[in-house]
Amino acid sequence: MASDEPGEPADDTAGHRRLLTLAGAAVLTVVVATAPGGESLSTEGQYALATMAFAAVLWVTGSLPLSLTALTVPLLLTALGVYPTLREPLMAFADPVVFLLFAGFALAAALQSHGVDRRLALALVSRVGTSPRRIVLAVMVATAALSMVISNTATTAMMVPIALGVVGQVTGERPSPRPDGAHGPDPAIEASASTADGGEATASDATSSDPSNMQVATLLGTAYAATVGGVGTLIGTPPNAIVAGQLESYLGVTVTFADWLLVGLPLVAVALPLTWYLLVYRLYPPEARDVSGARAAAEARLADAGDLGPEARRTVAIFGLTAALWLLGGFASAFEPVLSPAAFTTLFGGSGPTVFGTTGHQGLLYYVLVGLVAVVALVATGAAPWDDLLRIDWGTLLLLGGGLSLADGLRDSGAIDWLATEGVAALGTVPVVVLVLAVVGSTVLLGELASNTAMAAVLAPLLITAGPAYAARLGTTGDLASVFLAVTVAIAASFGFALPVATPPNAIVFGSGAIGREHMLRAGVVLDFVMILLVTAAAFVGLAVVLPVVFG
Repeated sequence: MASDEPGEPADDTAGHRRLLTLAGAAVLTVVVATAPGGESLSTEGQYALATMAFAAVLWVTGSLPLSLTALTVPLLLTALGVYPTLREPLMAFADPVVFLLFAGFALAAALQSHGVDRRLALALVSRVGTSPRRIVLAVMVATAALSMVISNTATTAMMVPIALGVVGQVTGERPSPRPDGAHGPDPAIEASASTADGGEATASDATSSDPSNMQVATLLGTAYAATVGGVGTLIGTPPNAIVAGQLESYLGVTVTFADWLLVGLPLVAVALPLTWYLLVYRLYPPEARDVSGARAAAEARLADAGDLGPEARRTVAIFGLTAALWLLGGFASAFEPVLSPAAFTTLFGGSGPTVFGTTGHQGLLYYVLVGLVAVVALVATGAAPWDDLLRIDWGTLLLLGGGLSLADGLRDSGAIDWLATEGVAALGTVPVVVLVLAVVGSTVLLGELASNTAMAAVLAPLLITAGPAYAARLGTTGDLASVFLAVTVAIAASFGFALPVATPPNAIVFGSGAIGREHMLRAGVVLDFVMILLVTAAAFVGLAVVLPVVFG
């Protein structure tokens, strides 16, 4: 809606707040850049820390768009002389992980353009929903599954109308009018989602008048399932990709698509049903109702959609083949005994000769290479027009590049080593369980107000470098300790359930006008506490069972 006169003071206030935050970030940058750092910290390292301070303040406060703040990172690193030219810090924006996320976004855009995602959700609701609780479970499972391959924001935006329709069929409810007189999803949802990840919520405070537990559980379940599902795959949410890129940058450890599945899927398999149980049995148990209308409506909408067209079928085939090759690329050890050295190097990568007569190869099954081939195949086969594939979240790609650029600057200047040394010395002999619980807890709680992607970008380098200091207490190697801490913070950064500003899914659901802030706060506080304990416990189980197999 256009802003009238009453809205201008608020706009002025927001502008003044932004200027004050920028000034505060600039002052902090100068203080960090000029403070005594000791002989062990180089001048370049101190300036890299100053750059981190500037970016961290803006990322946490959301005073500027997150992607715009990311662009200031290479500018400051060059302006302060951490790098001699702009070329070096900008190289992070061409990191393979950035292009992996681009490929994931493009595949998701192609699936959405043909309505494949909506068909899957309706099919699941029509077949699984035999009771109110199972209806909620069906919506949550569909949302979580889609969020593994489609951005959490896009998944939630697509699923909220479906969830509202299901609730309407079961209960006859519709969200009550908001102050602007509209019904249903707020037109400001898009803006709300973009600012939720580290900015101020713009969704309306209006809610349904005394919504039923069925409505609250379904809507909250949609938001929370999108968040939980994103943890499952490497492309599910940006923190996963950021940590994978930093592990390769710092340690030379390549995290494949299959590797992350082994880490993320077990957690999703536990966290999703636990979230559903708490919502429908403890927090907002839905009333017993006849759900036959909801199932029939889902079946009718699915039937009305008709069969998939040829372009949609090609899209599904390309996506399925891409997913299969991503998984195949993670099982190199199973093929090494049966392939010739040249064939193995060509397919899975290595430093030996290839079938092309060259020496050394990334591997044709390298997951980023496979993803980019899939993007070309979508257009070349006519499965999806190029213009459709361009409708992706470019801001997230810039944010990922900025996070990696900052990580490179901290590493190349020696600042990260200094931070790790000082941090380990400050922690002293803190038990490692307490350390992990503190890291997970602070990450989840800070993530309620700050960008989860920014949290991963700032914290992961510190934990990667600090990892070897805890290797003995963890009973593992230095590299595996670093992987353990970094992956743990990536997963923790994705969780935030209590506030609309915590995640884009929360903001979208809140912006629908179907639930109130108090509903989300009540459920979110409980889930935050449960997930802190769950992620901490899962981290140690993973260290004992999964990580040695995947990264050992």
